[in-house]
Amino acid sequence: MSDEPRGSVTTVRVEIAGNRYTLRTDADEAYTRRCAALVDERMRQIGGEARMDARKTAIMAALSLSDDLLQQQEKFRERALALTGRIEEALGDGESG
Repeated sequence: MSDEPRGSVTTVRVEIAGNRYTLRTDADEAYTRRCAALVDERMRQIGGEARMDARKTAIMAALSLSDDLLQQQEKFRERALALTGRIEEALGDGESG
């Protein structure tokens, strides 16, 4: 689930949108269950609204989660740039010339 090495591969059984899946992962079991729960929640939200088949619901859930991720990344990038500017400004104010 992640590029970071976390340990040995384990098997985790989860339920997403009424279907059971067995996942092999090197991630922590609790983390894997949280990921599955997030996907399940998003699929139920989208599937309940649109009455789509499971494949379309899964694609829409993936797009929705991707949108959330990209928005958070952009917010993080903006905050990092703002903090970098503040640090550079503070360091610049302390210099005597």
